[in-house]
Amino acid sequence: MPAPKISVIVCSIDAMKFARVSECYEHLLTDYPHEIIGIHDARSLAEGYNCGIKRASGDILIFSHDDILILDPGFAKKITARLQTFDILGFVGTSRLITATWFGAAPPHIHGVISHGKPGQTHLSLNVYGVSDWPTTSGIQAIDGFCMVATRETAQTVGFDATTFDGFHLYDLDFSFSAYLAGRRLGVCCDIPIIHESSGNFADQHLHYAERFIHKYIDRLGQTDASAISGESPGRGIRLQDHHALLRSWQPDLLKRATIAMRRDRRNTAPPQSDHP
Repeated sequence: MPAPKISVIVCSIDAMKFARVSECYEHLLTDYPHEIIGIHDARSLAEGYNCGIKRASGDILIFSHDDILILDPGFAKKITARLQTFDILGFVGTSRLITATWFGAAPPHIHGVISHGKPGQTHLSLNVYGVSDWPTTSGIQAIDGFCMVATRETAQTVGFDATTFDGFHLYDLDFSFSAYLAGRRLGVCCDIPIIHESSGNFADQHLHYAERFIHKYIDRLGQTDASAISGESPGRGIRLQDHHALLRSWQPDLLKRATIAMRRDRRNTAPPQSDHP
């Protein structure tokens, strides 16, 4: 059976970042037929990704930020195998969406692992949100958009809401949650090391689109908590010197222990529950 073709769609206005992430994907996909589609004039990520879907000829579509680095040589083999079970794959996400952030419901409902490396800093962070199942977690309702992998049919059918999300926030939660509501199967990969050069931006623009998101899905969010729109994601993080230390730490036994500790700490610091209504 021939290998599936993979289309990588990247919205980028930075030539250096686009060249770097393209080189990364060229290396990862060398044994698979593939194409890299650059969208350089999108007015929003939703608009850009919809344009990419129309141009893509692959069986698998990857929607990727331009500031990530994937360190797993088995990336292509893993995602092609897992898309036999799932319709969309992400790398961090939630099994219970309650607001306009994927981490709003907190542990034990958040899942995945991601490393952050910010420009100007000499260290990497490893952020563990939850690794109970290895290598993938099922039952996911929404995922973060720094890298989303979908079957072609799912991407075409679900699409991105470029009318409501006409900027650069919440396109990912909307895409993944609407897919979940349509009965699509979402999963989070825990075993693929990725470095992201951003930890998110939850300023006024995010809040603007968060209000739109909650208005769109108010009847479908579990016990909606508007106060959880912003803030730091409640994972467990450690500082690492370089990518070698990162790869040594990205092991199932270590990540599972970190998950257990994170959830234990959260239980110990949670306010006591009242016996009265």
